[in-house]
Amino acid sequence: MDNSRAKRKRRKQRISLFTNIIFCVITLAALTGCIILLLKNYGLKNQSEEAMAQLQAFEEQKENYIYTQADLDAYMEEAASEARQEQKDEFLGELKSKMSGGGSATAMLRDFFPDDVIVYADGEYHFFPISDKLKKHDYVYDNFKVQENGQVEYVDDTDIVVSKKGIDVSKYQGKIDWEKVAADGVEYAFIRTGVRGSTEGKLMEDENFKDNVEGAVENGIDAGVYFFTQAITEEEAIEEAEFVIDMIDSYDITYPVVLDLEEVLSDNARTASLTQEEYTRNCIAFCETIKDAGYTPMIYGNLKTFMIMLDMTKIEQYEKWFAYYNTPVYFPYEFSIWQYSSKGSVNGIKDDVDLNVCMKDFAEAD
Repeated sequence: MDNSRAKRKRRKQRISLFTNIIFCVITLAALTGCIILLLKNYGLKNQSEEAMAQLQAFEEQKENYIYTQADLDAYMEEAASEARQEQKDEFLGELKSKMSGGGSATAMLRDFFPDDVIVYADGEYHFFPISDKLKKHDYVYDNFKVQENGQVEYVDDTDIVVSKKGIDVSKYQGKIDWEKVAADGVEYAFIRTGVRGSTEGKLMEDENFKDNVEGAVENGIDAGVYFFTQAITEEEAIEEAEFVIDMIDSYDITYPVVLDLEEVLSDNARTASLTQEEYTRNCIAFCETIKDAGYTPMIYGNLKTFMIMLDMTKIEQYEKWFAYYNTPVYFPYEFSIWQYSSKGSVNGIKDDVDLNVCMKDFAEAD
């Protein structure tokens, strides 16, 4: 500070009082703006007091000292440098706090980049700017209520439950007591119809499909169905849809018919080399065939399914069932059903079961 004042005194002797006053006014305006900006962004009380003291000193000496444009530029650069350092310190402090709290790297990135959908897949972080061209859901995250038993409900602004409790099952749940399932409050169930083999591509019916769909319907549970696809062409996707339609023709299916699209992590998977364009074409072929048969088509998947494997701009017209096992749900675009757990517990089912919360009454719409 002493050296700075000495320099200013030497400059005082070379410049007129009139010029001095003009440049002081300019400098004061710039300094005031910088101080206000720093106060607004960081709320640093001690620094603000010091800055105001400097400003007062400048005011007291404005008739004696002047500042060149170079002085002003140097001061502004110093202020900017200090602001950058403060931003860096603030960022590192927040990062340290999140890491100390046990947060994952993915969760931290999502906090720092709220305007992107961040997907960790294939050993990399993928950043997708949230598109203004796609419809967003209007769910209020705080309205997803986690109950003591871990189950999720969605309520309106008056705390009235407006969602429906559901499950999805396959042969892996074994023999199910559907009467007990219904008594446990399950309102709908998605029953697996079958799969296409991931290597040879053979269509296979789920061995428990008949018992499950009949058990659900007979106990007043709305039934939907899903098929695990491994189609590599549009023709195969249509074949899968027709396979499902034939299976459900004699049953009262009031919930959607779903294409289950997930990546198979196997080097010899027949879909391993499919492009996004091919996945998307196959998905549309399945959904359109289902729709033509009079059912509601739906697509099931996770973040990788919707953000990497499929072109969202081309499938927006179809219902979506989103799988994500953390809260709050992380997906900005429209979806009707959220699968929030793969380790749920429901009376009548011995092993773990997928749990879903549905924000749309498909049976009533039907």
